[in-house]
Amino acid sequence: MTGSHFSLILLPTLACNADCDYCFENKTDLNLTLDQFTVILDKVMDFLEEQHIGRLSIYWQGGEVMTLPPEWFEQADIIIRRSAAARKKGVVNYLQSNLIGYSGKWNRVLKDMFGYSVGSSMDFPNLHRKLTAGGPGEYEALWMRKVREAQEAGIRVSVIALPNKQTLEMGAERFYSRFVDELKISEFQVNTPFPGGSSNRVKDGYPLDSNALTAFLLDLAAIWLERDFDRQVTVGPLDRLLDYFETGRKDLLCIWQDNCVNGFVCIDPQGHVSQCDCWAASYPEFRFGNIFGRDSLSAILRNSAARKRLQERPGMLIQREDCIECSYLGICHGGCPVRAYTVHGELCGKDPYCRLYRKLFEGIEALMAARARKQTQISR
Repeated sequence: MTGSHFSLILLPTLACNADCDYCFENKTDLNLTLDQFTVILDKVMDFLEEQHIGRLSIYWQGGEVMTLPPEWFEQADIIIRRSAAARKKGVVNYLQSNLIGYSGKWNRVLKDMFGYSVGSSMDFPNLHRKLTAGGPGEYEALWMRKVREAQEAGIRVSVIALPNKQTLEMGAERFYSRFVDELKISEFQVNTPFPGGSSNRVKDGYPLDSNALTAFLLDLAAIWLERDFDRQVTVGPLDRLLDYFETGRKDLLCIWQDNCVNGFVCIDPQGHVSQCDCWAASYPEFRFGNIFGRDSLSAILRNSAARKRLQERPGMLIQREDCIECSYLGICHGGCPVRAYTVHGELCGKDPYCRLYRKLFEGIEALMAARARKQTQISR
């Protein structure tokens, strides 16, 4: 483990009030109790002390976290604050929710625990996000109402979107306008869909066509740079790539880390420790161990055969793939292991979006070079 910061992806529940076509989780009704959360936090804090790490980020996800009551989180926040003060650690909490269960009852938790901020998810057009009793249209209408209510309460809502074939056909201009102009979202991110979990008709269409998705993302970057780059609108992962090619600072998504095992783990309601939420509920063979057993988190990570396989993946890619010949190996590192596993059935293959990443890196680098030349000419 390296660095002065560590992240915990915490799944306090795998229950959900939605039934999305491309979900990679096997849902259950199991919830984390506050006593169990205390055990988890104590062992994570022990680990931070052993590794001389001073800061912890907790990413609260699900399932759907708002199937738990806000009072549960109020108590969890008290537990965190007491532990952080006693251990002299900095802790920051982040919440990812579909917002279907949001009401004004959540505002105090969102203010005190999450800095009046919440991450959510919505696609455009929405084809696959559904309620347990209702289709995409009903889901989107309810979600939009909840977003407006949250925004009116002063809560900042960021959005993750998964593109689909219709997204690519509609084009980046319509997509951008939907989020920024219509929904007043100033921070959104485009993720690449992958066929995690059990297979179905929708997942059979993944990965999306790399050429079409590359063109869409580069168009999106150009629109953002032209319209809102200086207006504090952020579009991920394009913003971090632009920053990298402009400043050299590597603050990239987890899919482009040198090795994701170095920075975070995921723990589910049963205490299973996995690499991330994408592994946790669907691939039990890749669990590292269980936090509710006698072992410390350090021992679980040190002794896990599954984690060792993930640690070895970058070296195996160099031996088996053509990554060493790529100019962007220092950014990509072979991409996301779970995306590779869901498509290839093995860890030691490249991310299936390899071609997309390479073209995207080339395109963003060219955009930044053109932007720098333009700024130089203006300043003369």
